[in-house]
Amino acid sequence: MKILFIANRFPYPPFRGDKLKIYNLCKRLSEKNEVHLITFTEQKSDLQYLDKLSPIFKRMEIVHLPKLQSLFYSALGLFQKLPLQVQYFKSNEFASRLKQLLAEEKYDAIHVQHIRMAQYAIPYKQYFRILDLPDAFSLYWQRRKEVPRSLLSRMLDNIESKRVIKYEEYVLNEFNLNLVCSQEDQEFLIKTHHVSNIELLPNGVDTQQFKPGKHDYSHNETLLFTGNMDYDPNVDAVVYFVDEILPTIVNAFPNVKFVIAGQRPIDKVKALDNGKNVFVTGFIPDLSETYNSASVVVAPLRFGAGTQNKVLEAMSMGIPVVCSNIGFKGLGINDGEGAFMRLGASDFAEQVIKLLSDEALRNTTGKKGIEVIEKSFTWETISEKLASFLSRGIK
Repeated sequence: MKILFIANRFPYPPFRGDKLKIYNLCKRLSEKNEVHLITFTEQKSDLQYLDKLSPIFKRMEIVHLPKLQSLFYSALGLFQKLPLQVQYFKSNEFASRLKQLLAEEKYDAIHVQHIRMAQYAIPYKQYFRILDLPDAFSLYWQRRKEVPRSLLSRMLDNIESKRVIKYEEYVLNEFNLNLVCSQEDQEFLIKTHHVSNIELLPNGVDTQQFKPGKHDYSHNETLLFTGNMDYDPNVDAVVYFVDEILPTIVNAFPNVKFVIAGQRPIDKVKALDNGKNVFVTGFIPDLSETYNSASVVVAPLRFGAGTQNKVLEAMSMGIPVVCSNIGFKGLGINDGEGAFMRLGASDFAEQVIKLLSDEALRNTTGKKGIEVIEKSFTWETISEKLASFLSRGIK
């Protein structure tokens, strides 16, 4: 097959989120297919990595999108009907380059990453087009509104959530097929928008990077949270954990350490570091070593949707996880199969304490997590599933 990927972010380095998914899927698809890419870069320094992507993509079109331009279009969007995050990625140059690319190449299918990029593929109805949503955005915004925030934030959230749900319904009906990463998201979108063209494509794990090895389950003093630390759900999660969950755990385990590992920590996150029980590391190139140092990985997210890379990576390495419903329900597993779902600060703290108190429980939970990942969440398995969806475009 000849496939065009339309991505909202330059997919290298593939550390987290959007970049991680596109890089790993395309890397494997390119082994048997011809894969092309058109994407944005916010920083021209990203171009230094073109040689890392050239073995994967036979043709690449890179459009520079300065942050100042994105902020300008977002500001204009306040007086329009589109979601602000769609306005953020508006670019006449991108639309022009895509039009030229489609005039020069013939594709069996077009894969569009993120609802933000749907605007560019909607006009080209002659192609088989797949929209790959990281999660159900309407569900994300519904949950976001339930978390206490400032008056201004709540006002903006209310505006954006109303726009998102309308735009989401429109977009889902414009594409031949839509993909989400969890059954929870799929069911929510079908019920909310009364559509049927939605399939499951889970997030995955690079099991070569995040491999179990010989994890030492004897230590019981390190809790770990990973993720981009300028991302609102992650920021809210660590503040919530430190303020409302960690004190109970510290009472039971006075020497416990909570490590917050992730790039671009904002000041609100940095302020949590007290040099005693809470440590903020900033960017770590190889998170596998950090995972191996953890006794338990925690993911107490209060809003968001889909599945969480932090949960999948920890499970892949055999590290027991305690998480909220966000990050758990999309996995399709039972409680204790690599992860425990706990709602409420006291229940969350109690489960962490149980794991810290029981080496055998940490061991069995971790081993079950490895089994789940190897069965359902390797990038090889998921890329094969995507290939089967894309092949529907072959005439």
